[in-house]
Amino acid sequence: MKLMLLLTLIAPTLTIPNVLRFDREKVLRVRLQDEKQVSIFKDLADTVLLDFWHPSSIQDVAPKMEVDFHVGEDQFQHVQSVLEKNKMQYEILIYDLQEEIEKQFDVKDDSPGRHSYLKYNEWSKIASWTQRMTEKSPELITRLEIGRTGENKPIYVLKVGKKSGEARAIFMDCGIHAREWISPAFCQWFVYQATKTYGKNKIMTKLLDKMNFYVLPVFNIDGYIWTWTKDRLWRKNRAKTFNSKCIGVDLNRNFNASWGSKLGSKNPCSETYRGKAPESEKETKAVVGFIRKHRYEIEAYLSFHAYSQMLLFPYGYTKVRVPNDDELSKISKIATEALATRYETHYVYGPIATTIYPTSGSSIDWAYDFGITRSFAFELRDKGRYGFLLPESQIKETCKETMLAVKSIAKYILRNPPVL
Repeated sequence: MKLMLLLTLIAPTLTIPNVLRFDREKVLRVRLQDEKQVSIFKDLADTVLLDFWHPSSIQDVAPKMEVDFHVGEDQFQHVQSVLEKNKMQYEILIYDLQEEIEKQFDVKDDSPGRHSYLKYNEWSKIASWTQRMTEKSPELITRLEIGRTGENKPIYVLKVGKKSGEARAIFMDCGIHAREWISPAFCQWFVYQATKTYGKNKIMTKLLDKMNFYVLPVFNIDGYIWTWTKDRLWRKNRAKTFNSKCIGVDLNRNFNASWGSKLGSKNPCSETYRGKAPESEKETKAVVGFIRKHRYEIEAYLSFHAYSQMLLFPYGYTKVRVPNDDELSKISKIATEALATRYETHYVYGPIATTIYPTSGSSIDWAYDFGITRSFAFELRDKGRYGFLLPESQIKETCKETMLAVKSIAKYILRNPPVL
């Protein structure tokens, strides 16, 4: 079991023969009250392999924070003993991780092998779907190959809208972190609903007549494939690093936004490893290159993650407020209130650094510094009960409510051109 945990939590090697299992492994939430408890918890993390779910790494842990982490079966009793001995409040969110992984697929598959908007789809289905969508709605959708991944998979962006040539546009990325499956599910839902409701829904029709949406359905394709074939909890891409035992770069730490600061990890075995240089990864280069090429079109950048139910905006790398903080707060308020009208799902909003935790090298911080001053990151459902394993039965509701938020942001952008 120790070997399995080691392979799971320290960047697995390329030679794993079978899909990893997580039988009887657990996800805990601990509430750290003060610096003393934080220090004790960090010492624990130095001796026991913990897979951090929220925040993303031990360096982000701070007092008054709720920390969600995954621990192996053979380490659980020791971890539990340390928590109780030091009077740390905790709860077990998931008692059997493997069981929860299997329960995630809780929607009946009426057409096995086919793409579905109500289920999670593996990459081969999504790739085929991108082509079918262009064939089904050629007047609204164009598929663009913007680059190749480290493992030579094509990176597709779908251009959704009626405008040809340069026009006002919004860029959307999904699936930058491989294990956050609800994110790519939303991008697929968005494209489908946009084309389905064009000409029927007044708001969507107006948006697609006057704007283009550049939608990247899966940013981290190699990592996403790995979550389906080897390790459901994989986060990074699959790039080789200078440490032969550790694989992968966190693409949302690889952008040139305070990249070299102490907030980013330079340890290749870390889940938040920033890479050897800013834009070192082919995926990052492809996205940055595309946005630079379309710099005069793109007025907003939306990035979709999971989980926490938050709408975040720059900055992550400093607590200094951006010049248009009031506007970003206003847009976020409009969007989260629109989202809540469907199922009363509550989102909080604010700058990354003070709302969730400080971070560097993120896509939306880079986009903001590049001049796209309406940049946002969604942390979709839920708040931790399922974490990265949101059941398929919640895809529809999550996508419907998120659609309301995205449309409200797009309407604001359309009515309020950026000040040049």
